[in-house]
Amino acid sequence: MADLPPLHPATLAVRAGRHPTPFREHSEPCFLTSSFTFDSAEQQAAIFAGEEEGYLYSRFTNPTVSCFEERYAALEGAEAAVATASGMAAIATTCLALLAAGDRVVCAREVFGSTHLFAEQWLPRWGIEAELVELANLDAWERALARPTKLCLVETPSNPTLAMVDLAALCEIAHAAGARVAVDNAFATPILQRPIEHGADLVITSATKYIDGQGRVLGGVIAGSEAVVKGEIFSFIRTTGPCLSAFNAWLLLKGLETLPVRIAAHCEGATQVAAWLAGRTDLTHVTHPSLPDYPYRAVAARQMEGPGGLLTFDTGSLERSRRVANRVTLFSRTANLGDAKSIISHPASTTHARLTEEARLAAGITPGLIRLSIGLEDPRDLIVDLERALAE
Repeated sequence: MADLPPLHPATLAVRAGRHPTPFREHSEPCFLTSSFTFDSAEQQAAIFAGEEEGYLYSRFTNPTVSCFEERYAALEGAEAAVATASGMAAIATTCLALLAAGDRVVCAREVFGSTHLFAEQWLPRWGIEAELVELANLDAWERALARPTKLCLVETPSNPTLAMVDLAALCEIAHAAGARVAVDNAFATPILQRPIEHGADLVITSATKYIDGQGRVLGGVIAGSEAVVKGEIFSFIRTTGPCLSAFNAWLLLKGLETLPVRIAAHCEGATQVAAWLAGRTDLTHVTHPSLPDYPYRAVAARQMEGPGGLLTFDTGSLERSRRVANRVTLFSRTANLGDAKSIISHPASTTHARLTEEARLAAGITPGLIRLSIGLEDPRDLIVDLERALAE
């Protein structure tokens, strides 16, 4: 494809990273092997030494995984990408590969619950200081970065409150302070947001979500400059082994092929459901980037190409939230998101249950908050289901 002009995301999602074998297969092959053979002992030594290109061991090099990494990097506009076993493996790998005892990380407090706990409870065990700040508050970031910092970790839009930060402004502040910026892009995917275009150094994604899109497998990916991704981060993965399996990589490749059309459908469905919910008078608030009162509309307009498939609403109490979750029929009660099937979850008692109540409330996670991941069903049917569940 080198002789073609720059390709659009929908084309890259189907064609990037393809390296057909001599068998001329049309679908990407799945290399289910733990190791690879060599023509001679000399060749084996040369490949292990990095003097000759070749695959060695599927813990860190596999053709199917490489195809997925190349395709994802192309979609993010990154020089390189490396895949991991899960989204949290990608978060942990990024931090542990780039930080050492005595270093400092500043993390948005409005992040996935496990990311919050990893920064607050686990990084200090290895002598890495972590400070949590309000995601959208650039003054808070500037104050936190007044002290030497190696890494800023953000998730925008955030999980589950859909808060956003101006990435270009944050990256300018962080780079002036000598810190790298890593962005969790799981909610937006590269179809709606490409953080590297706004100055981010690294993009981290749970491929378990929209990239797979059908709730089948776990996976994660880290994208950025070749020097960092294929340097420290790949070295950490090679040594410690949080690798993506070839089979999961093959399924994620298939997921990427339909990602643009699925994201468009998720956005449209969520927009319709959010508009209907916003018209009700019995909810404390409804949050979705398509709504006129969304507090980050200006930021979303600058750095996102669509509103996304997630929304939240507050029923006003824990008891009512549980009744709603128990009454729905077309929404699955599970902790995942980005699936073809619509999902309902109660963050305070599931994804963020391990946080203290104080930390949950500071992140905007109230007892009555419900998160919906709108799938590929007809949104008119989802609205009928919600109407029945919300009826007193």
